[in-house]
Amino acid sequence: MNAPAPALPVTESQIIEAVSAREDEAVERLSALIAEGSLLGHEAGAQERMRATYTGLGLDVETFLIDEARVREHPAWSPSIVSYDGRPNVVATHRPKGPTRGRSLILNGHIDVVPVGAEALWTKPPFTPWRDGDRLYGRGSADMKAGIIACVTAMQALADLGYEPAAKVLLQSVIEEECTGNGALACLVHGYTADAALIPEPTKGIMSAQMGVMWLALEVHGFPVHAAYAHEGTDAIRFAQVLVDELRELEAEWNRPENRHPVYRDFAHPVNFNLGKLRGGEWASSVATHARADLRLGFYPGVTPAEVRAEVERRLAAAHARHPARDSVRYEIVYEGFQADGLVVDTQQPIIRELVDSHRAIVGAEPEFAAFTGTTDVEFFHLYGDMPSTCYGPQGADIHGIDEWVSIASMQQVAAVYALLIARWCGLNPC
Repeated sequence: MNAPAPALPVTESQIIEAVSAREDEAVERLSALIAEGSLLGHEAGAQERMRATYTGLGLDVETFLIDEARVREHPAWSPSIVSYDGRPNVVATHRPKGPTRGRSLILNGHIDVVPVGAEALWTKPPFTPWRDGDRLYGRGSADMKAGIIACVTAMQALADLGYEPAAKVLLQSVIEEECTGNGALACLVHGYTADAALIPEPTKGIMSAQMGVMWLALEVHGFPVHAAYAHEGTDAIRFAQVLVDELRELEAEWNRPENRHPVYRDFAHPVNFNLGKLRGGEWASSVATHARADLRLGFYPGVTPAEVRAEVERRLAAAHARHPARDSVRYEIVYEGFQADGLVVDTQQPIIRELVDSHRAIVGAEPEFAAFTGTTDVEFFHLYGDMPSTCYGPQGADIHGIDEWVSIASMQQVAAVYALLIARWCGLNPC
C-alpha cells in the first residue's frame, strides 16, 4: 500500500486568504499585461514585463529566442509565419533552497494574443483594460494572460505563508501558441522538462481531449479579361470559393455521427473548417487574376496531419479536375502555421487526480471534464515530452471575439487551486 501523503503545513483556508490578499496586485498586474498588445510579432514588451515579474519573485530567469533550425527538425514543428528575431520565450525556474523531495512541475502559458478584429465593434479600445464588477475586459484577458497571472499569484501566496515548493517549478511564458505552438516546442527542445505540466488556458473545467488543427492557404491564379467580357475569363476569387466549398463537403463528412471520434460523439458540430481570410483581385473592372484563402481545419485525435494533408490534396485535385475552367485556372496549397496533432488526456494520471482533489478542496465541488474542439500547447508535453499534462484555467468569454473578458474571481480561484496543487505535488519547505 502507498503511504499516505504527509499533512500540509498550510490549510486550504490559509491559501485562499493569501491569494485573496493579492487580488488588487493581480488585477493591476493583469491590466498592465493586457495593455501590452502582444500580437504576433509584437510580444517583446509583454515578455519584458514577464521577465521583470519573474525576477521579482526571486526566480532564476532565462530569455531565449527560438532557434528555428533546431525546432524545424522536430516532428511537432509547424511552419512559422514571421521571423523570431526580438521575440523571446521567458522561462523562470524555482529551485528549492531546502531539501528537494517532491515532484517537479511546469506551469506554461502563452503571451501572444489574436488580432482584435474590427476595433469599432469594441466598447473600449481592446488594449485599454477596463473593469466592470467581476469582469476585466481587454484582448488577451481570458486567453490567456489571466492564467499566467494566476500562476504568479499561486507562487506568491505560498511565499506569503512562509513556504517554498520542495521541488523544481518552471513558469513559462511563450510565444506563438495562437498560430504554431513553436514557442512551447522550443522550450521542450531547449531541455525544459518536469514530472508534469499544466496550462491555465480558459478551457471549460479540466481539459480531457483536444482536436488536431491545421492551417493552410489556397493560392489561386485565374485568367483575366476586361469586366465587359467577364464571362470569357476565369475569376480566381470564384474558383477559390469552389475549392473552399469542396473542403466544406469534407468537413460535413467528418461531422457525420458515424465518422466521429468517440470523445466527440455528443458534440453538435465537433469538426470546424474556418475560412479566416479571403483576399484577391486587382481592379473592379478586371476579372481577378489572383486570390488567397486562409483556412483553419480541425480534425480528430488519432488522425495525423500527414493524413489530413493527403485527403485535402486528393479532394482539391478532384474538384479542379472536374471544373469546366480547369485549363485556365491553377492553384497551390501552402502549409504554414499549425500542423498540430489532437490527443486524449488520461484523466487517471496522478497530476490530474491531484488537480481534481485540489479543485474540490478549494471550490467545494467536483470539477467538470471537457473535450476541447481547438488545440493547445498541451500537445508538446503530452505527445512529445512524456509529461502528463492538461489545461485548467480561469473562465471568461468572447475569446477571439469582441469585448473579451475574464472573471477576476475565477482567476483568483484558479490561483488558489494551483497553490494547493503545488503544495501537494511538489511538497513544501519553510522559507
